[in-house]
Amino acid sequence: MKSFIRRWVFPNSSREYLRRYNQAFAAETEPGMRVLDAGAGEQPYRPFFDHCTYESADFEMVDKPYARSTYVCDLADIPTEDNLFDRIVFNQVLEHIPEPDKVLAELYRVTRPGGRIICTCPFYYEEHEKPYDFYRYTQFAHRHIFARAGFEIDRLEWLEGYFGTLGYQFQTMAHRLPASPSRYLKKPWWPVLFWPLLLLVKGSAALLAALFYRLDLACKITDRGHPKNYVILARKPA
Repeated sequence: MKSFIRRWVFPNSSREYLRRYNQAFAAETEPGMRVLDAGAGEQPYRPFFDHCTYESADFEMVDKPYARSTYVCDLADIPTEDNLFDRIVFNQVLEHIPEPDKVLAELYRVTRPGGRIICTCPFYYEEHEKPYDFYRYTQFAHRHIFARAGFEIDRLEWLEGYFGTLGYQFQTMAHRLPASPSRYLKKPWWPVLFWPLLLLVKGSAALLAALFYRLDLACKITDRGHPKNYVILARKPA
């Protein structure tokens, strides 16, 4: 029921676009290819790679659920030989890496020549998985660090559209706006006069979040505003 409500009643377009991009990446992966899910966590996209040899790596140090990893390790030091994997899956991890150059160089090392990587990474998002949250990257930073590691970028684009960013802003507003009038009754005293209005805004924000998430899935706007996440599809030169 919870997943039904999350997907159909109050959808999060970011999760849906993550699913679509990873499913498309998996569909282009040939049967029997070797796949590494780097920073896999609960391995939500593992079913897409059932036709492949799927392995995972994670340091498993955040207080959250994990699926069992093939390699429990620092992603800057994966205990495998060179040129082993045909595909690398690297979702929502790069922001948690204190030394991204070392990790991208390591992922380059374990990727076979001609192999491909999908990377998704937030640009506009609150601090999370503390204290392991270090960076936010512009599209130009992504181009720079991937090129420095040796990868050639095939596509770099917004994961979701601007409506998705707005949906996230309204979702944050619905969760974070203080509801108690005592939070506004301080010096100066006058902000408490706006408490009824702020309470109305807080209640409306959840509905507006759902609306903009649905708009984002129906109409992906990427020529204005700013993205919530980027997605990078790159390859190791053959």
